Amino acid sequence: MSTLDRKEPAQRCPAALTAERLRIGLEHCGVSADVHEGHGVALVSVWTDLLVWTDGLAYRWWTGKTSVKTGRRLYRVHGVDSPITVAHSVAQRYEELLKAAYRCGGVAERTS
Repeated sequence: MSTLDRKEPAQRCPAALTAERLRIGLEHCGVSADVHEGHGVALVSVWTDLLVWTDGLAYRWWTGKTSVKTGRRLYRVHGVDSPITVAHSVAQRYEELLKAAYRCGGVAERTS
């Protein structure tokens, strides 16, 4: 979202403000991300298969694992009280994804 598209804080929904706090936390961890908002939820787009969404009450993102029992994706859920702690957890997941991409040659192919 460009600075021209950003609304004043008073005009943004609680989810968007919560997502923005996480984006700033990720920036402090050296991870860039984009915030997208609408319909009372906000998404923090970090990387392929790493999208954090919030309703203003909790952050949720896919752990990269699936349940052996049900086959469904397993998600990490974290309260919004500590966006810096969440940013560190998301940054760790980002690092896992980057390492996997380098092992598969995915990042090299995208950058060449």
